[in-house]
Amino acid sequence: MPVIEIASLSKYYGRSRGIEDISFEVSQGDIFGFIGPNGAGKSTTIRILLNLIFPTSGTGRIFEMDMVKDSKKIRSRIGYVPSDANLFDRMKVHEFLKYSADFYKVHNSGQKINELAEIFDLDLGRKIPELSLGNKKKVAIVQALVHQPALLILDEPTTGLDPLIQARFFKLLREENNKGTTIFFSSHNLGEVQTFCKTVAIIREGKIINVEEIAALRKKQLKRVRISFSEEMEIPDLMLDGVRMINKESGKEMKFLYSGNINELVHRLSVYQLENLSIEEPSLDEIFLHYYKKGNET
Repeated sequence: MPVIEIASLSKYYGRSRGIEDISFEVSQGDIFGFIGPNGAGKSTTIRILLNLIFPTSGTGRIFEMDMVKDSKKIRSRIGYVPSDANLFDRMKVHEFLKYSADFYKVHNSGQKINELAEIFDLDLGRKIPELSLGNKKKVAIVQALVHQPALLILDEPTTGLDPLIQARFFKLLREENNKGTTIFFSSHNLGEVQTFCKTVAIIREGKIINVEEIAALRKKQLKRVRISFSEEMEIPDLMLDGVRMINKESGKEMKFLYSGNINELVHRLSVYQLENLSIEEPSLDEIFLHYYKKGNET
């Protein structure tokens, strides 16, 4: 059963593009990566899902309910970590978290808050204005988890967290996912998506350009090709279908990603004196960048 269903969703700010005609589904129990460069439309999409802004066109359903008409019911089952943690500055940490938990009528919220605070090494007695960026992000994470939501929406959640806390955070998220929590994980950090997510949607310039399982992305026929020529020369332009991201490193070397017929590539290179030719599986970073780039951009 889909937890999130988005159909032809668009958002414009006057003449400026937010997102354009995006559609995707997030299945129950998935860890869904939503990835793209800054300004691609990730946060706009999330704000629409949370009914913080309204779409220009298109529809969306969460828990099989209309994301606009039923937003109050939907939000009671969602935990949200924003990219920027803006908290009430006049409270101490424990006061703020207790205040937030009361909205969800969390039974024995103090115990849950203490358990989460211990995991994240969070001082509950500190005043919020005294907190660093990283500690404010910890507060936002605890706030999102304290009512044990069915859906977690995370917008760049690891910003400001040190590596140890990040590791604890991902461990906790996996535990929550094993209990049935669906996770929507927005990030521009390719390494996080590679190690954590099961499915990924790639967004560029406000449009979804691919939705696929991480495992399937790895099995794509995309190859990393490195060529060394036996002497300095003018590096050739390989006008072949499937050549992407050419990098001409010097007068003797070039590398690129290739998704075409290997035999055609070898035939094209046969007229040159090669010193070395290597064809390897690309990293996940390179696969994503392959989708971000246009045509044969370098």
